[in-house]
Amino acid sequence: MQTAARNIGLSAPAASQQLRNLETALGQDLVDHGRRPLELSRSGRAYLEHVRAALLHLRQGAAELALIDLRSIRSLRFGIIDDFDGEVTPRLAVALANVLTPAELTLMTTPSLRILEDVAARHVDLGIAARPLEMPEGVNETPVLRDPFVLAVPRGYLAGAPTSIEVLRSLPFLRYERNQLLGRQIAAHLARLRLAPEGRIEMDSNQAIFSLIASGAGWAISTPVGFLRARRFHDQVDIFQLPFAGFARTISLFRRQEWMPEVADIIAESLRGILRAQVVAPGRAAIPWVGEGLAIIPS
Repeated sequence: MQTAARNIGLSAPAASQQLRNLETALGQDLVDHGRRPLELSRSGRAYLEHVRAALLHLRQGAAELALIDLRSIRSLRFGIIDDFDGEVTPRLAVALANVLTPAELTLMTTPSLRILEDVAARHVDLGIAARPLEMPEGVNETPVLRDPFVLAVPRGYLAGAPTSIEVLRSLPFLRYERNQLLGRQIAAHLARLRLAPEGRIEMDSNQAIFSLIASGAGWAISTPVGFLRARRFHDQVDIFQLPFAGFARTISLFRRQEWMPEVADIIAESLRGILRAQVVAPGRAAIPWVGEGLAIIPS
C-alpha cells in the first residue's frame, strides 16, 4: 500500500481510503484485508483485467489525439515492417488518415533492411523497423518496442523449459533467411555464444517456419511478435525461454536527421499506444511468462 501510494503521489492512509471508496462503489472487496502483505481477492483479479483493458484504450486514444499536429503535412511516405501487417499497420493507417485529410498518405510493408535503405535514400519519410546491426549514416532512431527472442518448438515435444539446446538435437533447427535482419541477428548471437545447432532449412517466411514447427519438422528462435503473426498455429506450438543468454530486438521509428523531429515524436507516441493494445497486451496474454521482456520503450 505504501508503494502504491508513493507511485500516485498520496499518503498511505489516503491511498487506503481511495481503495475503500472503490470497494464501496463496487460492492466487493478487491483485496483480502486479512492478509499481509495485501493480496488481490478473486473479485480484485477479475476487475483488474477490465481496468488494464480500459487503460490501454485510454492511452491509445490519447496517443491518437496527439496526431492533430500533423494537419500541416501535405504528403507522408511510410515504410512499415512486415511483422506488423496484420494488426498494427491498419490501425496506424487509419489514425494517420483521420488527421492527414489534406495529405497524400503512402504506407508500404517491407522487411526491415529495405525500410532502412529507403529511409537513408529518402524514398520514404519514416520507417518502422527493427534496429540494424549497423545504423545507416544520417538516420535517426526513436525506439518504441522491445521484442525478446524466444524458443518455439512443436507442442508437447518438451515437458518444460529446456536448460540446453542439446535436448533439441533430434529436431533440425529452422533458420530465418540470413538476408533478413531477423536471421542475421539470430545468427550473430549464436556465433557469439559459440552455438551451432544443426539444421539446413532456411526460410524467409515467418508463417512457413511456424507451419513447419507445428508439423513437428523442427524448432526455431523467434519473437513474441513473430508468434502473434502465426495465430493459426498457436495450439500446435510451445514457446519457452531460451536455454542460453537471452537477447532481444528493438523496433524503432526511423527518419532522416533533417525530417521534422517534433512530428516524428508525435507519431512515435501514437505508435506506442497502438503497440500497447495490439502487441504487448496480446503478447503477454499468449506468453504469460514473457512479462516485462515484451515492453513499450518510453520516450
